[in-house]
Amino acid sequence: MPKRLHRTLAHALLISLLATLAACSSLTPRDPLQIQLVGIEPLPSEDLEMRFAVKLRVQNPNDSPIDFDGIAMELKVNQQPLLSGVSDQHGQIPRYGETILQVPVSLSAYAILRQAWGAAGYQNGKGLPYELRGKLAAGLFGTWRFNDRGTLNWPQPLAPGTAQ
Repeated sequence: MPKRLHRTLAHALLISLLATLAACSSLTPRDPLQIQLVGIEPLPSEDLEMRFAVKLRVQNPNDSPIDFDGIAMELKVNQQPLLSGVSDQHGQIPRYGETILQVPVSLSAYAILRQAWGAAGYQNGKGLPYELRGKLAAGLFGTWRFNDRGTLNWPQPLAPGTAQ
């Protein structure tokens, strides 16, 4: 290999290495998004499937806005899949701001039966655990994964003789 070609390749490699390091140093640590389930509304359904719009509150605790282009989510109740859905909506979550996103989800008859079977041992006053998992697409390296857990507490039946 001629010396000149060797030197040119070495310079090209050095420049690409420096460019990569500069790009990595510009990536500042970001705080995770806060994503919470805030509501579920019914949508028109088909056959053995029920449809809902899940509302998620997305809070951005960072100093720069976050652009997103798509969202996917799954809701498990009592450690069993219940709802899942995707949306190609896009937008921006402002810096130190929040946005409500709606994701259409499906609930199959099989999921209902599975939940009914799992809830057969449910006792009054004992909540059912839920887990909300998903991702908010924000480009090649900017996908935000989220996870929210909690307990669904059903209201206690009123004692006889008490008013609502």
